[in-house]
Amino acid sequence: MTWASSESAWQLWKRDSPSSSPSSTAPEALAEVLRDVAALETRAGKGGFEQALHREIGRRMDRLAQGVLAYRRHPVHRTLENPAAVWQEGNTRLLDYGLTDRAARKKGTRAVLVVPSLINRWEVLDLNAEKSLLRAMAANGLRPYLVDWGTPDAEERRFDLSAYVARLERAVSYVGKRARRAPAVMGYCMGGTLAVALAARQQRRVAKLALLAAPWDFHADKAGHAFLLSAGPLLAQLADKLGELPVDALQTLFWSLDPWLAMKKFGRFLGMDQQGDSARDFVLLEDWLNEGAPLAGPTARECLVGWYGDNLPGIGKWIVGGKPIVPRRITKPALVMIPSGDRIVPPLSAAALADRKRGLKNVTRLDLPLGHIGMVVSSRARELCWTPLIDWLKAH
Repeated sequence: MTWASSESAWQLWKRDSPSSSPSSTAPEALAEVLRDVAALETRAGKGGFEQALHREIGRRMDRLAQGVLAYRRHPVHRTLENPAAVWQEGNTRLLDYGLTDRAARKKGTRAVLVVPSLINRWEVLDLNAEKSLLRAMAANGLRPYLVDWGTPDAEERRFDLSAYVARLERAVSYVGKRARRAPAVMGYCMGGTLAVALAARQQRRVAKLALLAAPWDFHADKAGHAFLLSAGPLLAQLADKLGELPVDALQTLFWSLDPWLAMKKFGRFLGMDQQGDSARDFVLLEDWLNEGAPLAGPTARECLVGWYGDNLPGIGKWIVGGKPIVPRRITKPALVMIPSGDRIVPPLSAAALADRKRGLKNVTRLDLPLGHIGMVVSSRARELCWTPLIDWLKAH
């Protein structure tokens, strides 16, 4: 749309258009552009700029299309075998990753309930053998129990956030009984926000709380989420009518954070060795990004209006199951990991949980020079995120 509008805009601005402004009264930057265009027209003849503009738009669109087609045709798919489910309620399952390694079966191994987002699926934590935070945890003496939210069924489409937190409470109870002691809880992205509510409501059942890029103060960086703030009520109405917020609508929200990302990333992919590791990792990650689940209608409204619109968690007025969720009242040890290059969860939003006045009481803050997804799958994730996270979870 932006590329196509370039040609329309030019029709309004070119010198012989009756609706254009004389360059003498135009802003200096625009006047300079018009002078450059005039010079091109002198060299190439009348209409030379229009032709060049049309060719450049075509080139960019073709490169984007070729990058998307190359991705669609790529033979790589995620082939890791998932561990068996040891607990299930509705379409939510617990996958026991501790069974993949002997170290995690030893007596006294710390169990960790891993809570991913409700939107994008959990596979980003287990993309392949080399880029699997879950398997790294198991190989280093932890026993991760992963929450696989699945796709909402007819009953779950009526779930609000309180219903999901209640389900987490039953899951953590199961893990605690199985491990014979309270497990640690690790939450990623939106899963971290839900994990805070779980810890606030069930402190005795949670030993430690690790939060990776977990949003909390949704008004800390309004500029970064301007589209969400403006479109939230309309999308909430859509979710009310459909009973869910569809995956395509959720993808539009993520796209709004960087409208040029698709052009940049698919153009970059086209230049990769299609048989190399970089291309393989790109395809696996892109598959994960495009295979999200819809968000239950009441949950979507609560997130879009209650979180992004009214900032209920950030101002201490988020109510879950009749109880206000106040991080300051959580006394268990907590780790807050904040990727400085995060565009999905602004660092200021996540940093609220580490604030000494209103954040978690017994908290360790770790800032990472990584992005939201890069903190779990990039080439530096193991060194900068995985290792300190695992060391903190294992420490007594």
